[in-house]
Amino acid sequence: MGTIRDRDAALDSWYATTAMPWSAQPRLEGRRRVDVAVLGGGLAGLSAALELAQRGLRVAVLEAHRVGWGASGRSGGQAIFGYGCDQSKITAMVGLADSRKLFAWSVEGVELVRQRIATHAIDCDWRDGHAHVPIKPRQVDELQAWQRDLEDNFDYPTEWWERERSRAEIASDRYLGALFDPKSGHLHPLNYTLGLARAALAAGVQIHEQSAVTQLLRGDGATRPMLRTAHGELEADFIVLAGNAYVQGIAPELDSRIMPVGTYIGATEPLGAERMQGLIRNGIAVADINWALDYFRPSADHRLLFGGRASYSTLQPLNLRATMIQRMTRVFPQLKGVRLDHVWGGYVDISLNRAPHWGRITPNIYFVQGFSGHGIASTGLAGRVIAEAITAQSHRLDLFAKIPHHPFPGGRTLRTPLLVAAMAWYKLRDALW
Repeated sequence: MGTIRDRDAALDSWYATTAMPWSAQPRLEGRRRVDVAVLGGGLAGLSAALELAQRGLRVAVLEAHRVGWGASGRSGGQAIFGYGCDQSKITAMVGLADSRKLFAWSVEGVELVRQRIATHAIDCDWRDGHAHVPIKPRQVDELQAWQRDLEDNFDYPTEWWERERSRAEIASDRYLGALFDPKSGHLHPLNYTLGLARAALAAGVQIHEQSAVTQLLRGDGATRPMLRTAHGELEADFIVLAGNAYVQGIAPELDSRIMPVGTYIGATEPLGAERMQGLIRNGIAVADINWALDYFRPSADHRLLFGGRASYSTLQPLNLRATMIQRMTRVFPQLKGVRLDHVWGGYVDISLNRAPHWGRITPNIYFVQGFSGHGIASTGLAGRVIAEAITAQSHRLDLFAKIPHHPFPGGRTLRTPLLVAAMAWYKLRDALW
């Protein structure tokens, strides 16, 4: 039986080398029937499966590779309130009253992470605190306006750090202040995902790894929907699609409304506790607010985990390691000469408006996608919302379904070049304004 410690080019990350042991789960063989079939063994799929099993349903999860193989096990590990777009954009789309509900539920998503860590004794290095940091004066104005909006319209207090305080907590001259949230935090995403998988197994969920779904049969009223793999078929009363950026062709109407975006992370050599504290005094996670942002945080073994350098073309950037070191030392010049022991990447799914895209394809086929870089917390919320809807409490999913979503322009041929061109404009704006 293989474990998550096996070498795998897609998971050649610091997370993989420090993951808790995991026994491989059997692939799907033959024809099976359950109450709910879930496509995707990441945070969204496992969260839905756990919530449904806790409600007494028979659930099976199909994972094409291994639990946590995709974005759930490779991400920046930051659990943050809100969604991938500014809350003001959601307010413009659904109105303030519904926006307030959606925001409160996002905060529930962060708290749900904390609850599951405690309830299921998940060892995943949780640390409190996250800061958004400005690089330019206009970004100071943007963050302070955001802070006022959060407090005035959503009853969510945060702390504004002037540059002197920010410099005392984050040893970089690059930033002009910080918007600090003590309730958000960061964790080891692969270990958290594996912890959810263990909790799901304990609740009776069947997990089948190495079971890539090749076809979705939607059913017609007389027949139940089904997920088909190369070696088996899984029939169910309900199906949940939670493959996100790593699934295409199963439901074409969903494919056109998300795009895979590559994001990359490096882990330095161990710096030691004293040196690490000298960089980030209080151990928080940090992200700037450029369109092509940098984000970083300390690891449990006193490395700096530094992410950024997004790719919108699906091609890995050239000279990735050197580029990551250059970006890191622009933030922390004092790390010149420090090596990166690991550099890895993966795809996140973004929607056109960066808002969450959750809903139904048919009355018994549900989906969650469009986490847009905010997946650690919102995937847990998504799983709970889908479980509620399947068990006849659909008011929350119905509100998420009110958020309008449109396909990326350009169709299959031109949408990637058009996105690359648009991102080039945003990067130029970050550089010049």
